[in-house]
Amino acid sequence: MFRRWRAGAAVLVAVLVAGPFAPAAQAQDNGGKVLRVALVQEIDHLNPFLASFASSTMVGRLAWEFLTLPSAQDNTPSPGLAESWSTSPDKLTWTYKIRQGVKWSDGQPVTAKDAAFTFNRIMTDEKAQEANGTYVENFASVTAPDDATLVITTKVPQASMTAIDVPIVPEHVWAGISDMEDAKTDSVPVVGVGDGPFLITEYRPNELVRLKANPDYWRGKAKYDELQFISYKNSDAAVNALKNNEVDLVNRLTPTQFDTLNGQPGITTNKATGRRYRELLINPGAQNAAHQPLGDGNPALKDVRVRRAIAQAIDPQTLIDKVLGGYGQLGGGIVPAAFPLYHWDPSDAQRDKFDPAAAGAALDAAGYPKGADGTRVGPDGKPLQLRLLGRASEDFSQRAADYVVSWLGAVGIKVTKQLVSDNEVQDRTDAGTYDLAFSGWGTSPDPDYVLSKQACSALPTAPGSSSSAAFFCDPQFDALYQQESAELDQAKRADLVKQAQARYYDQVPSLVLDYDNPLEAYRSDRFTSFPKQPANTGNIMEQSGYWSFYGAVPAEGGGSGGGGLPAGAWIGIGAAVLVVVVAGGVVVGRRKKTADDRE
Repeated sequence: MFRRWRAGAAVLVAVLVAGPFAPAAQAQDNGGKVLRVALVQEIDHLNPFLASFASSTMVGRLAWEFLTLPSAQDNTPSPGLAESWSTSPDKLTWTYKIRQGVKWSDGQPVTAKDAAFTFNRIMTDEKAQEANGTYVENFASVTAPDDATLVITTKVPQASMTAIDVPIVPEHVWAGISDMEDAKTDSVPVVGVGDGPFLITEYRPNELVRLKANPDYWRGKAKYDELQFISYKNSDAAVNALKNNEVDLVNRLTPTQFDTLNGQPGITTNKATGRRYRELLINPGAQNAAHQPLGDGNPALKDVRVRRAIAQAIDPQTLIDKVLGGYGQLGGGIVPAAFPLYHWDPSDAQRDKFDPAAAGAALDAAGYPKGADGTRVGPDGKPLQLRLLGRASEDFSQRAADYVVSWLGAVGIKVTKQLVSDNEVQDRTDAGTYDLAFSGWGTSPDPDYVLSKQACSALPTAPGSSSSAAFFCDPQFDALYQQESAELDQAKRADLVKQAQARYYDQVPSLVLDYDNPLEAYRSDRFTSFPKQPANTGNIMEQSGYWSFYGAVPAEGGGSGGGGLPAGAWIGIGAAVLVVVVAGGVVVGRRKKTADDRE
C-alpha cells in the first residue's frame, strides 16, 4: 500500500503458485538487448486512470509522458511534454507550451488537446478519478486554444502546478472508452498507444509486462531494445532469479537478502534514500463523504486517547533494528526525510515514545480497565480485541505482526493477525473492514498529494472506492492543507505543511513507523549503470519519473540474451492465484490508499 507504497507507491508482491510454467507460455525471442526486471508486487491496472499500486504506476510512467516531472538530479520540476510554463499575476491561470513534433506510437501527433482531454476526463468522469482525482479538484477549467498551448485555470492558487503527476493519454484512443472499468482498458490495443520512452507490447496478468523501446521518443531511443517486468511469487524467488542471471534488476530486498548479495561477482547493490513511509493504520472510524459509517472497525479506535495509547505501546525503533536490519529511519511526519524542505519530525516532547506503562495508564483513564483475564474491557462491556491486517507476501508484515501482537498484548489489547493477499488488503482497507493494518506510501517531491489523501475531500463516495489514506477527516488539518496548497511562497508553504503533519501525528489515524531505505540489486555484468533519483543517493526502481529505465546502460556484450525469458525464469513464476497489479512513490508508494504510490 506504499503509491501508498497512493502508494502507493507504491508497491506489490504477486501471489503465485510455485512451480514451472508451461514452455508454450514463454515469451517469444525477438532478439536485441533486453532489461529484465523482477516484480515482487502485484499490478492492479495498466489503465493510467485506475492504476494505484507502485508497480503499476511505474509501468505507466514509461508509456505516457507527463507535462512536467521531477528531475533525476534533485527532484526539482523539469520539462516533459510541456517545454515551459508561466502563471498569471493572480496565480489562477497557468499556461503550458506543449512540445511540438512529438507523436503517438500510431503516428498521430501529440497536442495540447490530448492534455486537455486527459484532465477534463478526470474532472467529469467519477471512475476516471480513481488514481489522480485529487490533482484536479481545484481546477476550474482546462482548455487547449491551439495544438501548442494548454491553459489551466484554478479556483484558488495552487502551489503544485509544476508537479501534476498525471500521465497524458491520446484523446483519439481514450475518447472511445465509455466505461473506465471496461476490461479492454487494460489491454494492449488501448494501453499500447503511447509516447513515452517505452511502449507496452504484451501484458499477461500474473506473469509478464513487455515493453519495447520507443524508436521515436523525443529524447531519443533508449540504449537497449526491450524491457520486461516479470512477476515472482516473492522476493526469495526474485533473488534466486537474479543470482541465476534470469533477471537483471530486483528491488524490495529484505536486509538479509541485501547483505547476502553485497560483493557477489557481477552484482551491484544499492541502498537508497527512501521516498516511502511505512505506517500502521489505526481505523479512526471509517466513513464516506456523507459522513456515514463504513466497514466494521472497532469503535474503541474512534477515541484518540486509545489511538495514542496504541502508539505508545509500539516500538518502531525495534522494528527498524530487528525487522529491517537497520535499513530505515525512525518515522514522524508523512513527508519522508528524503524531502527535507517539507519533512517534519516531532520534538522530544511531542514524540510518542515507547512506554507500555504510560500506554496502560492512558487506557485506564480512557475507561478501558483490564479484565480478569488481562484483556481490557470497554465502557460497553466488550473486550478490547483488534484485528491486524497485513500482506502475507511481505516479509515485514509477517515479522512485524508478531511484535505488534506481543506489545499490545502486554498492555491488555488482544490482537489477532490476519495476513492475506495484497488485493485483499487493498479491498479491506478501502472498505474500512479492519482495525489495524500495515500500509505505506511512496511520496512525490511535492507534498500536496500525500496531504490531500488525508483531507475530508478524499473520503469515498461509495464503499470500496476510497481515495482516503486513513479515513482521516479533521477540520484543523483541512484548514492547514487548504492554506499550504494555495501558498506559493516556499518558506511559508513549508511551515504550513509541517503544521499539517504535526496535527496528523497528534490525532494518530496512523502511526508512521519508519522511512525505509529501498534495497536493490542489479546484474552489473549486464547493465553497468542506472540513473538514480536523486543523483548518487536515490533509488533505481519506483522513481518519480522514468530516468532509471530510460537511462540504463548495457554492459559491453551484455543486456542481450534474447528477447524472451530464460527457461529457468519460469520456475519461480507459477500459475496465478490473483491478478497481478502493475504500480508508480514510494511510493514511495497507492494514489488511492495503498503509494503518492501505494504499497
